[in-house]
Amino acid sequence: MRATLHTLEQTIRRRRSADPSVSYVAKLSAKGRAKIAQKVGEEAVETVIAALAGDRKEVIGESADLLFHLLLLLRDLDIPFDAVLDELDRREGLSGIAEKAARAKD
Repeated sequence: MRATLHTLEQTIRRRRSADPSVSYVAKLSAKGRAKIAQKVGEEAVETVIAALAGDRKEVIGESADLLFHLLLLLRDLDIPFDAVLDELDRREGLSGIAEKAARAKD
């Protein structure tokens, strides 16, 4: 899994500086972070709708779209995907309830 997502992360990194007329990554990146974040939200909602409809094939496709747009947002924020994976590793084996309770309070 890490290899596929790392490859995608590198592809996104390279394509951000491409010609927006031939690269979706470059075109969306040129529209700015708010547009990228909006796409993440749209793909998340589409994933939820597909899940509620019980459409497994659509959930797979929308999940791929969601991961792609999330990786693009992370790149825009200069956050390596490994930072997210490291956070998941840190949480492994912890109760979700205990982990949430241990977070700093706002």
